[in-house]
Amino acid sequence: MLSIIRETPPHVFGVRATGQVTAEDLKSVLLPGLEVLTTQYGEIYYLLVLETPVENFTAGAWFQDMIAGLKHFTKWKKAAVVTDEKTVEKFTDAFSYVAPGEFKGFPLALLDDAIDWLNIKS
Repeated sequence: MLSIIRETPPHVFGVRATGQVTAEDLKSVLLPGLEVLTTQYGEIYYLLVLETPVENFTAGAWFQDMIAGLKHFTKWKKAAVVTDEKTVEKFTDAFSYVAPGEFKGFPLALLDDAIDWLNIKS
């Protein structure tokens, strides 16, 4: 399930992933949130707090995630993935080398640091 995180700066769209994450979650939460962000600001500052193993994302969710990334490919400025899964954190850091914008992984204990990092516009 995806839920919107309200305690972020206005230019940051944040979601929390818990339990199983489905294509419907991405269609009803992530995609509309990104649309609002790009309409209002013309760029994406994104926070994902991953409190569920990535194995809990369905194939449909991964497909919708790919669509969201490609649809707004040039709009990504910063994305922080906050998780205790070290592999996901390292993958997020490496993603900056192949995609526009900056991507950074943070451990769950550093959620406030992730929000602070996103609050600095690049």
